[in-house]
Amino acid sequence: MANELKMARVQAIIGLLERGWSYRRIARELGVHRDRVARYDRLRRAKPSRVTPGSGGEGESKPSKVTAGSGVQKRGKRSKCERFREVIEGKMEEGLTAQRIYQDLKEEHDFDGSYSSVKRYVRKMGGMGELPYRRMEVERGKEAQVDFCLGAPVADEEGRRRRVYVLRVVLSHSRKGYSEAVYRHRAENFIRVLENAFMHFGGVPDKVVIDNLRAAVKKANWFDPEINPKVMEFARHYGTVIIPTKPYTPRHKGKVESGVKYLKNNCLRGKEFTSLEEENEHLKWWEENVADTRIHGTTRKQVRKMFEKEKEALKPLPATRFPYYEEGKRKVHRDGHVEVGRAYYSVPPEYLGREVWVRWDSRVVRIYNHRLEQIAVHTKAGAGKFSTHPGHIDERKISGVERGKKHLLEKIDRMGPAAGLWARAVLSERGIEGIRTLVGFISLAKRYTACEINEAAGLALRCGVYRLRFIREHLKRRDKNSQDKSFTQHHELIRPLSEYGDYVKKQP
Repeated sequence: MANELKMARVQAIIGLLERGWSYRRIARELGVHRDRVARYDRLRRAKPSRVTPGSGGEGESKPSKVTAGSGVQKRGKRSKCERFREVIEGKMEEGLTAQRIYQDLKEEHDFDGSYSSVKRYVRKMGGMGELPYRRMEVERGKEAQVDFCLGAPVADEEGRRRRVYVLRVVLSHSRKGYSEAVYRHRAENFIRVLENAFMHFGGVPDKVVIDNLRAAVKKANWFDPEINPKVMEFARHYGTVIIPTKPYTPRHKGKVESGVKYLKNNCLRGKEFTSLEEENEHLKWWEENVADTRIHGTTRKQVRKMFEKEKEALKPLPATRFPYYEEGKRKVHRDGHVEVGRAYYSVPPEYLGREVWVRWDSRVVRIYNHRLEQIAVHTKAGAGKFSTHPGHIDERKISGVERGKKHLLEKIDRMGPAAGLWARAVLSERGIEGIRTLVGFISLAKRYTACEINEAAGLALRCGVYRLRFIREHLKRRDKNSQDKSFTQHHELIRPLSEYGDYVKKQP
């Protein structure tokens, strides 16, 4: 009698079986073996009225014997699934759905029954206990939903298994899907899969509903989510919008949730591949030959035929694909440049010490402010090189030498004609080294008037002297003579001569 269960436990098992719970769930909940649950289920079906307790002791039950062939039967007719009972039970233990079991029976055992018969048989055996999602239909071409799941592992020649993610994009109206496996869950992979899905569909939906996956959403918020800037740029390129769902609310994208569950249980369950390419080939085959040809359980129509009508409502694809680029935050250095790939690119001086957003590809580097407004564009430079726009240098940091001889001559011409002639003669006699001489010549304007400088330049020109030293010394001598003359004629220590005359007249 030790193998019999208490009456309360038996009634609990029967009650849960009648509620549609699976053997595995009941066994886990009540702490009994699945075989024991299956035994009482067979007894319940053989005698639907009740299971009477046995006489082995108080509170114990003694189930009746089960005759051969008294398993799950269709009323008045034996189910075609009965002879595959062990196969079906094994696949249910693996977690396969009735749809997948039906497909495997047809391919592996030449099963000639219908999908409905397999579905009924699986339900009676305790499977398919999940609640359906709420039905919410969408007009053609209005929406696509995106979600991801763990894919089938990829094992190399040495047997090492690598984790794989599968992104699935589903058009909400027709349930047409596109699936692709990737190794890493990054923004670039998310964009490429979504773009490949648009190419596969031949058009773009009005909006794309996504989960708050980190590859696309930097900060989840129902009212004001912060979406990855690259994902936003991708959406603008294709003329669609990205709509994240409310955090922890998967029902907001129930169609792709169901689609991902269908993918996992029907396409990938029990599979293993030797490469990512092999898995993607299998996903492509499955989408075209299984997912597209099925009669959808909600719409009751074939997915492929519904998609043929929805395709006409999708927006046309742009002329070019979304350009591939990398991006990231950078802080502007004290020299007014940011570093990208060990090369350096200038920004306007007002962004010194601030953070900017940089996007770059193999040809161009674009720099944006915090509002994603473009503030600079550079051609991609090699490592260790500097790319500096003249407009990014503050006026006070540009020397006369950098401005060039044209700028210097324009300033010197304003001092007078002799100054301009002398400056051109300096450049003609001394070449490029004369540019610094002109810079020094212009600096004389801080101390002397333009007329004085022009007069000194005329004297140097007549003497054939093209050294700045000559002009400086001439101006210094002229300045000193002027000071000496002023000292002898007007000084506070020297009295006027009239006072000396009055003094002489007063003497006796």
